[in-house]
Amino acid sequence: MSEMKMIPVVSSNIEGIGYSEDTQILRVEFLSGAIYEYKNVPIMEFEQLKNASSAGSYLHRNIKNNYPYEKVG
Repeated sequence: MSEMKMIPVVSSNIEGIGYSEDTQILRVEFLSGAIYEYKNVPIMEFEQLKNASSAGSYLHRNIKNNYPYEKVG
């Protein structure tokens, strides 16, 4: 798992999010400790997630079922 700057978010189930423009990978770390990476995510999607009033809701609504992902931690 490559080094990625994680940004804390206000969420009841998400600890932080990170993004790599080079690879278009969005990393989401949950409060449970689980870490998922979503692939082919445009920067716009990351920016909107970062600024969403509810990161969890945004993730569920706009990212979870639209991009391939895998559990990495």
